[in-house]
Amino acid sequence: MRRKIRIQSEDFEPGTEIAELTMGRSDIGAVVSFTGLCRDEGGRLAALELEHYPGMAEAEIARVADEAERRWPLSGLTIIHRFGRILPGQNIVLVVTASGHRRAAFESGEFLMDYLKTRAPFWKREHLAGGEVGGWVEAKDADEAATERWVQTKSA
Repeated sequence: MRRKIRIQSEDFEPGTEIAELTMGRSDIGAVVSFTGLCRDEGGRLAALELEHYPGMAEAEIARVADEAERRWPLSGLTIIHRFGRILPGQNIVLVVTASGHRRAAFESGEFLMDYLKTRAPFWKREHLAGGEVGGWVEAKDADEAATERWVQTKSA
């Protein structure tokens, strides 16, 4: 099982991360990746500022990764989450899951992303195109509902 969890200010290259996870592996039958990007919200947003608690964020992401490994037969996973000032079009988060079968890869990736979106200790502040600093972004009800469904669903 290859596992990488990183929180960083630097950008990442999804293809490179996938290649690193799968290189030399013949036990992997499926790889699913999700890359979250910063949107400009119809031209309204100049940037997102992401903050986190170092140490606490890594521990929480590792805890959720442990849960994914208990629920699904994973061969590997990569989670990279950025912090700092992120411009529209730039990468924010990468989740890559690898398994012998597609269903485990798809479901575990979705599980991880749902939890990252609602439970990981990151805070987002909008910087608006007009130069003003907006408020902190709250979790959406739809994101909370997506996470809650995993409480009912145990492994695949």
